Amino acid sequence: MTEETNNIEEESKDQPEVVEEPVEASSSETEESIETLTSALREERERAEELTDRWKRSAAEFSNYRKRVEKERGELVKFSNTLLITKLLPILDDLQRAFQTLPREMRQFTWVDGIALVERKLAATLEYEGLSCIEALGKPFDPALHQAIMYEETTESDEGTVIEELQKGYKLHEKVIRPTLVKVAKNVPEAAPTEESDQPKEED
Repeated sequence: MTEETNNIEEESKDQPEVVEEPVEASSSETEESIETLTSALREERERAEELTDRWKRSAAEFSNYRKRVEKERGELVKFSNTLLITKLLPILDDLQRAFQTLPREMRQFTWVDGIALVERKLAATLEYEGLSCIEALGKPFDPALHQAIMYEETTESDEGTVIEELQKGYKLHEKVIRPTLVKVAKNVPEAAPTEESDQPKEED
């Protein structure tokens, strides 16, 4: 048994060893594989960039929407009392008009001081809420702030200048809620020369 085993080993030693060489892929197949991988990678990159751009646009649109909603909400809160203030303005007008026309001999009464205090408190409260008076007298007429009720020919003021306030105007947080009613200056037209002044005088 031992001899047979030795003989087999000797025979196997005498036979040449067979070396399996790796099968090399052809260069064309390798190039095709690289191109396929490169194309797939390019497509995935383009897809990733497209998705990133969509995400950025969506994020920007949502941010703009949130800012717009916050602004609208702030404006709503800011001007929520506009209607109430507008209704209080005629009362303030009446109080101020009453004191302007109040006879001097009546100013000494205590009840007059009480009403004056009410007027001042009302004006201060409205001012605290953001109300401000529109300046008009002596200013150029501005249709965004003023409403012209009358025009008056005059040589004392430039044309288009407000020469009288007929009713005060007001803003609420820089927004006009009532324009000032005004009288506006208008230039006096120059007199046309008469025919007699155009004709030469006859010598005696």
